[in-house]
Parts: sequence; structure tokens; C-alpha cells
Amino acid sequence: LSTETFNAGPAAIEALNAGAIDATYIGPNPAINSFVKSQGESISVIAGAAAGGAQLVVKPDITSAADLRGKTLASPQLGGTQDVALRAWLGSQGYKTNVDGSGDVAINPTENAQTLKLFQDGKLDGAWLPEPWASRLVLTAGAKVLVDEKDLWDGSASGKPGEFPTTILIVNKNFAAAHPETVKALLKGHTESVAWLNDTPGAEKSAVVNAALQEAAGAALPADVLDRSLQNIVFTVDPLAGTYPKLLKDGVEAGTTKQADITGLFDLRALNEVIAAGKTGQPISAAGLGQD
Repeated sequence: LSTETFNAGPAAIEALNAGAIDATYIGPNPAINSFVKSQGESISVIAGAAAGGAQLVVKPDITSAADLRGKTLASPQLGGTQDVALRAWLGSQGYKTNVDGSGDVAINPTENAQTLKLFQDGKLDGAWLPEPWASRLVLTAGAKVLVDEKDLWDGSASGKPGEFPTTILIVNKNFAAAHPETVKALLKGHTESVAWLNDTPGAEKSAVVNAALQEAAGAALPADVLDRSLQNIVFTVDPLAGTYPKLLKDGVEAGTTKQADITGLFDLRALNEVIAAGKTGQPISAAGLGQD
């Protein structure tokens, strides 16, 4: 097994579509976009990984949506899950945004590390970010939370109020067809990892996660940033398939996805086989959008 790191989902999708990688952890909107563009041929969602943990964080003098007109906000990458969420929320507040950065509120897709620096330098008014970047801006750069995305999901689509998919596991369809046992082995390791994250005491979990970050990224997170981040995230193998029609609708309205039928996006059969074999929970539903 070899791994690569990407700033955001659209870049990972490019690598997967090009055959440079076979599977990736990614946000749901780039996965939807790939499925739509390929007419269902490119990828399958095979598991969830994390839910929640995304916030719109802003300068302290911004106290409501009304203060955002004419401001400049960042997202991790155009068409990414937080980018779509930001555009959809701004639309619900009566603002028009465009993918070229124009509109009532300017959205500048920016790498997360650069967003932190630009915010500290006063060149950004805020950003819709996943963890740990939302926590980094709040705790190290003085940002405040204007919108916690969990408050926008009432659970009507998933049965789990406050939960929305942030990270899922997808696989190249051709690779999955050619190597089903490899995919099942990946899912076994994945489900064990999610179980470990949910079952391990906080101090031990933080130490192991920070050691891994140090090795992978060259720097650990401050303890308060890591603790706040972990508190905001739900680790789950459920991709929350019932939320995907809304995610698609948001992408269409944001101008980053075309309207399409996403039936067939999910293939949760191998995941449910792993769950059944390990007796680790109830079967996961594809909500009528694929096989389970």
C-alpha cells in the first residue's frame, strides 16, 4: 500500500481518474461530480469515514450574514465539499456568488495552509473550512464561528440530526471490479480504524493522531486545536447516503455540478460483508442510490 496527500477533493479525483491512485478519502461533492461527469462509470462510494467538522469562521467584527456583502471568503478548492456548502449557504441568505469569484460575496478557493496565513494577514474575511483548519483559525488566529454546518442538517435525510458527510472512501470502479479482495481488505482496515478512533480514550487518541500528523505532514497540532477538532467530528463508516440528493442539489445551484441521476453511486456490499463478518454493527444503507 502506498499513499499520497492532496489539498482537497477535486485534486484527488483528478489523480484517481488518471489512474495514479485506486482509492481515496474525499469529500462527497467531488465524488458526486466525478460520478456525474463520467455518467456513473468512474467511482463507487464504498464507505463513510467522518461526519461533521465544518464551519464558517470569520473576523470577530462580522456578526451576521448581513455583514458579508462585499467581503472575501475562502474555501479549500472550487467544487470541493466546503466550497459547495459555502455557496449554498450564501445563496440561502440571498447572496449571489459565481465560480469566477465575482458576485455579492467573493469566494477565493485557497489551500488551507495559505488560508490561515491570509486570514492572519487581514487579507481574508473568513473561510468555510473542515477540521482541523476551522479550529486553527479560531484558536490561533482569532476567528469566530458564524455558521456551524451541523446546525444546517436536521437529520430528515439521514436520521442523524447534525451529521453530514465530510469524508468518505471511494474506489475506482475498474480497480474494484478487478481486485475485489483488495477492496475488501482495505475496508477491513478502514472499519477497524474507525472503531479504534471511537473506542480509544482521548489522550491516547490525540497522541497517536498527532504522531501520525508529525510523520505525514512534518508538524503536530497544538493540543487545544486537536482536541477541538476531534470534538467536532463523528467517525463513522456510514456515508449517510440519504444526504446525497441535497448535496447534489447544492452543487447544481453552486454551479459546480450538473443535474443528473446519481442512482448507482454507492456500492456498500463489501462494507456490509466486513461488518457482518466482524459482527461490528448494523448493515449500512445506500438509501436507494446503489447496492448494499
